[in-house]
Amino acid sequence: MRIGLAGVGRIGAFHAETLAGLDFVDALVITDPRADAASALADRVDATTAASVDELLDRVDAFVIAAATPVHAELLRAGIAAGIPTFCEKPVAGTLAETSELARLAETATAPIQVGFQRRFDAGYRAARAAVAAGELGFVHTLRANTLDERPPDRSYLPGSGGIFRDCSIHDFDIIRFVTGQEFVSAYAVGANQGEPFFAEAGDVDTGAAVLTLENGPLVLASAGRYNGAGHDVRLELLGERDSLAVGLDDTLALRSAEPGRSGGPARGVVHSFMERFAPAYVAELTEFAEVARGNAPSPCTLADALQAFRVAEACARSLAEGRPVALAEVTG
Repeated sequence: MRIGLAGVGRIGAFHAETLAGLDFVDALVITDPRADAASALADRVDATTAASVDELLDRVDAFVIAAATPVHAELLRAGIAAGIPTFCEKPVAGTLAETSELARLAETATAPIQVGFQRRFDAGYRAARAAVAAGELGFVHTLRANTLDERPPDRSYLPGSGGIFRDCSIHDFDIIRFVTGQEFVSAYAVGANQGEPFFAEAGDVDTGAAVLTLENGPLVLASAGRYNGAGHDVRLELLGERDSLAVGLDDTLALRSAEPGRSGGPARGVVHSFMERFAPAYVAELTEFAEVARGNAPSPCTLADALQAFRVAEACARSLAEGRPVALAEVTG
C-alpha cells in the first residue's frame, strides 16, 4: 500500500518512522511546506517527497494527516474530495462549527475517515472497556481521568492549540466515551496558572480540572496539567459497585508513595511523553487504518466520534470562561 503523509513536525516524524517499519507500507510519500524538512525526513525513513498535497494524493492509496492543527480541516477536505481513505490526527478542526461541518461532510464521503485518538488502541483501555461491558464492576459510579505532561509545550504551540481542554483533556473525553459507552451530559471546569506567563498570555491555563456527568449517572473527575515533574502520567480509574479498575497503574507510574516502607519511585522508570507511553497503540492504530483503507474494517474512530469529544472539550472551555456549569445540550454547531 502506498501511504501519503502530510506534516513533518514532532508527530509527523513519529508517524513516518512508524509507517516505515510496517510491512503493509510499500511506499511512503511525504509532503510539507518546508521542503527541506520533508526531504530530510524522507531520507531518514527511505521515503520520497511530493511538492504539494495534490501531487501526493495522485500518487497514494491512503492519506495520513499529521500537519499543524490549523491546516487539518483543509487537508481533510482534500482527502475527502480525492476519494482517498484518510487518517487525521486530532483535532480535525480548530472550532466546533468547522468540526461539525466536517462531520456532516464525512456522511457523504466515498472513502473512509479515521481520527487519531490512539488510546482506543491501548491494551489497558481495551481491557477496561471489556470489563465494563461484561459488568465486572457492577454499575460504575466514579471515573477519575488524568493527563499530566512532564513539561510544558513550547510557547509557540499554545496559540493554535485550542487550550488545555481541547488539546489535552479531549483524549480523556474520547476514551471515557469508548470505555463506558455513555455520552456526557454536563461539565463544570476550573483552571489555574502557576508556571510560565505565556499560558495566560495565550488565554490558556497550565492546570485544568473538570467535574462532568455521564448520561447514566457516573461522575467524572478530569485533571490536566502541563507541569508534572515526576514524569508523564496518563491514567483512568473506574470505581464501581462491585469492583474497581485502573488503566496506567503499572511500574512506570510517575508517583511516589509517602507511606513508610513504600517511598520508592517507579520500579521500571517513568515515561516522559505521550509518544513513549502510547508507542504500541500508535502502531496498532495505523495498522488498523490500513485495514480500514482496504475496506476490511469500519473506521474505529469516526468524525462523529471526534465531534462528540470536541463538544465535551468545548463545554469545559466555556465553563472555564464563564464560571458556570455547561450542559452538553447547549453545545451545538
